[in-house]
Amino acid sequence: MAEVEVLRAPLVVEYPFTRTTGPVIGAFFTALREGFIVGIRGSDGRVIVPPFEYDPQTSEPLTEIVEVADEGEIVSWAWSGEPLEGQPLDHPFGWALIKLDGADTGFLHVVDGPKEQLRTGVRVKARWAAEREGSINDIEAFEVIA
Repeated sequence: MAEVEVLRAPLVVEYPFTRTTGPVIGAFFTALREGFIVGIRGSDGRVIVPPFEYDPQTSEPLTEIVEVADEGEIVSWAWSGEPLEGQPLDHPFGWALIKLDGADTGFLHVVDGPKEQLRTGVRVKARWAAEREGSINDIEAFEVIA
């Protein structure tokens, strides 16, 4: 019986493309790197933070970037008493929806402080990272303010 040669070819799985953040999310990350927060105005006039590229009411593209404050009030929260590996803080902290001053929607982030200080309506302010790179981690956490 004749020996049959088996044809072989290497298989390389790759995704040779990149994706940019685009003008809306790019503006959000750039603002974080510069130490401030922006949202976007929807067709109904609400300011959405973090910004969406498309209007949740009409699905039309959104373009009006709006600066908001880096402080606001807790709308809702939950306590993380035993943080898991990879979470933002290595000690107990709160997850909170924060309605920043100038925004109309809740912004999910962490609040660093004792559980006794957390409650709906309490005011918090962003604690910025010393070195920022244009990511959500540029805000280390929010802290309760008087």
